[in-house]
Amino acid sequence: MSFKVVDADFSSSEHTQALLEILDSYARDPIGGGQPLTAEARRRLPAGLLAQEHAIVLLAFALKRPVGTAVCFRGYSTFAAAPILNIHDLAVLPEFRGQGAGHALLEAVEARAREHGCCKITLEVREDNSGAQALYRREGFNDYTQGGRTIRTLFLEKRVEWPE
Repeated sequence: MSFKVVDADFSSSEHTQALLEILDSYARDPIGGGQPLTAEARRRLPAGLLAQEHAIVLLAFALKRPVGTAVCFRGYSTFAAAPILNIHDLAVLPEFRGQGAGHALLEAVEARAREHGCCKITLEVREDNSGAQALYRREGFNDYTQGGRTIRTLFLEKRVEWPE
């Protein structure tokens, strides 16, 4: 199957709706938490992403149907003194998984990273998400290495209450 990847255009209601539907599908999946996006998250998401000057949001289409997204944020590596690109979300509709949409999105992410002079692309993946891990490894993502040693890294979080 052939996929076309484009930068999301939030002035397009089609692109905005596509992003929300793809992310909602992922959120409903057990690996994404098993719960739909809240109405509040759906309401705030498009404007919130537009407000992030370092956001890169890509949409994958198959035969003009939106089937996947990559939501990325540019950051900065202090050790390399160069930009990095973090894939915050990579989501493909279930019926299109394993058909090349993830590959097409990751190729487009790498192209954007090169355009921005990034020294690396980072992402987090759940330990129990073997399908995504297999995709990422096929695409060249590996555990962190330093001085020739592989070092497992952890992704930690601390929830912060939102101001009223």
